[in-house]
Amino acid sequence: MSNKKIPRFETEEKERDFWAEHDSVDYVDWSKSERVVFPRLKPSTKTISVRLPEALLDDLKYIANKKDVPYQSLLKIYLAERVEEELKIE
Repeated sequence: MSNKKIPRFETEEKERDFWAEHDSVDYVDWSKSERVVFPRLKPSTKTISVRLPEALLDDLKYIANKKDVPYQSLLKIYLAERVEEELKIE
């Protein structure tokens, strides 16, 4: 099977638009693909501002200190666990 040649793109936006309209099966022989792992790839993050009651923040910092983790990391863990739990309910 002969695949079409992937064009060169001037910008990432043009590449996104292209792939939104085209099927990669026409351009890539997926039967020859291999699974790869990027262990150092970090997910994109976005900074937000959340107002918390001081007592709640103090409690979170206390628990984080006992677990020897940064409180913001602990908060992300708690949020991720709760979101996963809520998504299972749907």
